[in-house]
Amino acid sequence: MSREAPSALVVYESLFDNTAQVAQAIVRGLQRSGFEAHHVPVTSLASTGPVDVDLLVVGAPTHAFSLSRPSSRQDAVRQGAPAERAKIGAREWIAHAVPDRFGTSLVAVFDTRVAKVRRLPVAAGVTAARLLRRRGFHLLRKPVAFLVDGTRGPLCPGEDARAERWGQMIGAACVAELDHAA
Repeated sequence: MSREAPSALVVYESLFDNTAQVAQAIVRGLQRSGFEAHHVPVTSLASTGPVDVDLLVVGAPTHAFSLSRPSSRQDAVRQGAPAERAKIGAREWIAHAVPDRFGTSLVAVFDTRVAKVRRLPVAAGVTAARLLRRRGFHLLRKPVAFLVDGTRGPLCPGEDARAERWGQMIGAACVAELDHAA
């Protein structure tokens, strides 16, 4: 729903803080584009009611060429990720997401992945986009990947700034889409 300032919610899964850092940078980019934007982990959003936004952004780490599963999140816990972050992942969250809950069907998707395998044919972003389309969301742009140095991170040099620029770009694309629909 359009307001004076457009709004966005960035929902993310992050086990080692890399995807969370990207989500924060995307929020900064959206804010520079004039959006009222916030980020929230899927573990916190699971129990909330309707959220009225103009744009939903969903991000997740790539686990075994896809979105995480309970078993891959438990592997991450064994590698040092906090157990409370492994309770629910983006896959499970998407399974219950519907456009009516957010007041929009516009969605943008990103993932994080290890730089050594940056050219994956299928990854978390591709899977999330497919599942969100099936749930009735309209993909604003193709999913984008942000690179980490290893499973636990850190983000590769320049990825934080690239995520902020992407946030600005999807903000502009969302405004154009909203203007076109009006």
